[in-house]
Amino acid sequence: MTSSRPAVVLLSGGLDSATVLAIAKREGFSPFALSFRYGQRHAIELAAAERIARQQGVERHVTLDIDLRQFGGSALTAEIAVPKGESVEQIGEGIPVTYVPARNTVFLSFALAYAETLGTGHIFIGVNALDYSGYPDCRPEFIEAYERMANLATKAAVEGTQPVKIHAPLLHLTKAQIIRRGLDLGVDYSLTSSCYDPGNDGAACGHCDSCLLRQKGFAENGMKDPIRYRA
Repeated sequence: MTSSRPAVVLLSGGLDSATVLAIAKREGFSPFALSFRYGQRHAIELAAAERIARQQGVERHVTLDIDLRQFGGSALTAEIAVPKGESVEQIGEGIPVTYVPARNTVFLSFALAYAETLGTGHIFIGVNALDYSGYPDCRPEFIEAYERMANLATKAAVEGTQPVKIHAPLLHLTKAQIIRRGLDLGVDYSLTSSCYDPGNDGAACGHCDSCLLRQKGFAENGMKDPIRYRA
């Protein structure tokens, strides 16, 4: 039977979204996980999303197909090299080429539609504005603006029966703080996948921005990242 407090949780298969899923559960929501096969070069993350959804016992896990390769414009959806470095300090400034145009706007729009059919206005997303990302759709201003728009966009919100709340509990946490919160909630980070350019066997590259930030977060917690990296 569906909980009286359903919530849509955007689940990429990465560290952040796995943590957000655990937070939603801790806050008493019954999570309906939503993932996307959008033509991303790191589509292996979807297998991680399935593992996480099973391990955390979500109410339902939906994976939608939307092919953003038709637009390209990102190292994740086009033949553009993923930037690699040797340390977090080498990560450049500005918006990186791994930014996928309007991705979070697209994802949240699907989540909004799904939430309305479930009879809820609660949506969880794992955006983070502290540790480097450079993505414009991970900023507090974006989340606040999207929530305002969402409350003008659905029948349930306009009629006052189902106001929309975008939950972004990681927004002001460092990667180390996110990991600590997840560990406290029992998240198994060995199930997750964060690399932008993984090998065919799923091993992380260890040098893209996402890998570097992830390794730094575990190191700051005095731990080794439990996922596999290329030798």
